[in-house]
Amino acid sequence: MPFYRFEDYESNYLTPHLSTGKAPVIEGKYMYFCLLHKNAGTGSELHYHPNELLIFPIRGKINGIVGRDRRIISPGTFVHAPAYARHSMRATEDAPCQYLYIKDKTWTVVGLAEDEAVPEQAMTVAEVNKKYNVGDRDKHQKTQGKSQVVIDGLHNCYYPILESLDAPQSSARRVNWIEGQRLAFGLFEVPSGYDEPRMTAEHEMFIYVLGGKLNARVGADNKTVVAGDIIYIPRGDTYRLQTQSAFARYTLVCSTPYLESKIDGMSAAEAEQAQLNMKPN
Repeated sequence: MPFYRFEDYESNYLTPHLSTGKAPVIEGKYMYFCLLHKNAGTGSELHYHPNELLIFPIRGKINGIVGRDRRIISPGTFVHAPAYARHSMRATEDAPCQYLYIKDKTWTVVGLAEDEAVPEQAMTVAEVNKKYNVGDRDKHQKTQGKSQVVIDGLHNCYYPILESLDAPQSSARRVNWIEGQRLAFGLFEVPSGYDEPRMTAEHEMFIYVLGGKLNARVGADNKTVVAGDIIYIPRGDTYRLQTQSAFARYTLVCSTPYLESKIDGMSAAEAEQAQLNMKPN
C-alpha cells in the first residue's frame, strides 16, 4: 500500500528507559519512518545507535545535542546524526514537539545508553516496552563492554533550510538535498504548473506532505494527497507527482546504494542480530 497517515498507527515508546519519545512506526524494506512526539520539557538521555538518523521538526522546538554541539532546533532545520553519533533531543519547556524521525534498518529504532556496548542482538519496540517503563533508567541492564559511541569529529550536523514551515513560497521549483552514507533527505518546493515526470524509483522513498495538494500515482494506485499524508514508493516502482494547488511543499527521504547493498547482503545471522523485518508495512 503506497499511502499512509501517522494517526492511523499506534504510537509506542521507542526507548522508554532512555526517552519519553512516542511514535508510530512505518517500515519500509530499508528504513523506519516515524513521527516522534515529546511533551514539553521532556526528551532523551544522551545515547546512540548503530544506524543513521535523520530528524526534521514539524512542531515545537528542540534542545538538541549531536556529539558536543548543542543547539535550539526549530521547524525548518534538518538534523543529521551519523551512525553511532552521541545525541539527545528534548522538547523545550514552553511546548511539546513533533519531528520526523527516520532510521535505516541495519538496527532497530531502540537506542543504547552512551556508556553501553552494542548488544549481541537488538531489542524490538515490543520487547523494550515489555521490559521497561518510561524512566526506568536505573533498572536498565546495560550490555557490558566498550561503548562504540562517537562524540568528537562529527562536524556540523545541523542544516537550516526554511525559517519556518509556513514560510512564503519560492518563486520557482526549489530542492534542498542532503545525503548521508545510508539515507538522503530532500525538501521540495513546487509551484503550480510544474509536474514531476513519471519515473521509476531507483531507491526506496517516503514522502511527507507539509503543505499544498498533490496528485500522487505509485504503480497502479492514485490519490490526491494533502498535509500529513505519506507516500511510500518501493524501490523499482513507477511514480509521478503533480501539483494540484498554487504551491506544494514536501519532504522526501530515500535509501542510498550503500544501505541497499548492506541490507541486501546481510547474512541470516546478521538479519537476526538486527531484528530485521524485510517485509515492508
